[in-house]
Formats: sequence, C-alpha cells, structure tokens
Amino acid sequence: MAHTRYAPDRGLTGRMVTTMFLIGLLYVLFMGVLLVAFRDSWPLILLFTGGLFVAQFWFSDRIAAYSMGAHEVSPQQAPELHAAVDRLCALADMPKPRVAIADTDVPNAFATGRSQEKSLVCVTTGLLRRLEPEELEGVLSHELSHVAHRDVAVMTFAAFLGVLAGTITRVALWSGFLRGGRNSQGPAALLVLLIPLISMLVYVLSFLLTRLLSRYRELSADRGGALLTGKPSALASALTKISGQMARIPTRDLRRAEPYNAFFFAPALSGQSFSRLFSSHPTLERRLAQLAAISRELGRP
Repeated sequence: MAHTRYAPDRGLTGRMVTTMFLIGLLYVLFMGVLLVAFRDSWPLILLFTGGLFVAQFWFSDRIAAYSMGAHEVSPQQAPELHAAVDRLCALADMPKPRVAIADTDVPNAFATGRSQEKSLVCVTTGLLRRLEPEELEGVLSHELSHVAHRDVAVMTFAAFLGVLAGTITRVALWSGFLRGGRNSQGPAALLVLLIPLISMLVYVLSFLLTRLLSRYRELSADRGGALLTGKPSALASALTKISGQMARIPTRDLRRAEPYNAFFFAPALSGQSFSRLFSSHPTLERRLAQLAAISRELGRP
C-alpha cells in the first residue's frame, strides 16, 4: 500500500497476496494444459493470452467506464462531486483520481484503475439524486480506500483468469483452433477434448477465489472510509438508503449491472436469488454492525 492516511489493513494485504498466488498458480497450470494440448500453436497461445492480459490490466479503467456507460466530468461540469473528491484526497494525502458519472438510475459507485495515478472513481446519476452530501462523501471515501489499498488492481488481475477461461472455451468450441488440435495423438488429443471442461473448472475456482477476496475488501473499505472521515454513521446511512432503493429499480437495469457487482459499492441484485450465496459483498447487517462498532470506538453517537 502506498503511503496515505487510510488505515493499513494487514488482513486485506494477506488475503490479496494469497489470492494472487492461488490465481497465479491456476494460470500457470491452465497455460501448461493449453501448451501441451496445442503445442504446435504455442506462439499463438502466448500472444493471445498475453495480449488479453495486458489489454485488461492496462485499460481496465477505460473498459469499466465504457461498459457502464460512464463519462469523465470536469470540475465545471460537476463542481460538488469534484469538491468532495478534492477534500477526501487532501485528507488522505493521495493523488486525485479521474472523476466520472454513469447515467443510470441504479444507485451505485465504483473505482477502477491499475494504480493510484491511473485510477478512476465513478458514481451514478441515481446515487447523486438520492444521497445527501455527507452520505455521498462516505461512499466516495469507501471507493478511495479501494484505490489506496490497491485492491482494485488485484481484483482486475484476479478476474483475468476467469475471462481467459471463458474466452478459451468459446474459441475451443466455435473455431478451427480446436479442430486443428484434434489431429494430435495420445494424451494431447485427450487434453484437447477436455479443454472446455478444464476451462469451466478454472473459471469456477477463480470465481470463488475472487468472491472470497471481494467480501473482505468491502469490509476493509468500509472501515478505511469511516475512519478517514470520522463519520461511520454517514456511510451506514448511505448503505441503508442504497440497499432499500435497489428494490425499486427495474429488474432489467439490475440485470445489466450485475456483471459489475464485484466493483460496486453495493450489490445490484433483484431480490433474493441464488447469487446471494456467492455474493461479492458481505451482508448489509454485517456491514452496519462493523460501522456501529467503529462509531463506538470513535465515541460517536
């Protein structure tokens, strides 16, 4: 973690290192299987996977902003939003990220980027309409905590293997890449046939690993943001308000937002669903309980 005034979190650091190691191990094993199965095409495999990784990691902020329909705004276009970010960055002694707004009624926010200097913080128009200035500051402090702890970059890397596995599965099933591999003999031929199943297994494992990290990082960001502002009740109020408003958002909009839940401030879920078992966020009750405990630590009502 770079030097900022956000409280360090050794638990988060340990989990990020562990997740990176396990994801990296999965990546090496998966690449080994691909290279054995398609040994005659190994330059193409390395070029394809390497290029995909560089694109996802290097342009993660632009990809996320484009996917959410977000656009950067200047201080003249969104003076109050920029002023809040300016105050928090000065308080945290960290570089100011780029600021963006996504035109959607889903009340949410996210941060992305490979480093503090290349980060972007985005809020939705639905969030801006619903929150009071103090609540918005609490949400922004939460998002800047993600940037300060560099867990956004780790999540980008962790998500890469799942994207790669899914892409390889589609390539193997629908292109001549697989048909060329069927000319292989012996164990290599068997590996070619098993590529879709192996890809699915890798995807599931990487998905579970990122979800385990994601739930802890949200608690860590809640704590870091609340301690920085000294107003855990403002963050708790924003959480409660956003969670209550999700039920009023059209299901179509929620489903469109669900793929980005791992990066959102609060999960965009349409009611009780199976996906809650593998949620990217801890429960609202757990988050509120932690913020209440921080209020007691700080001696705040």
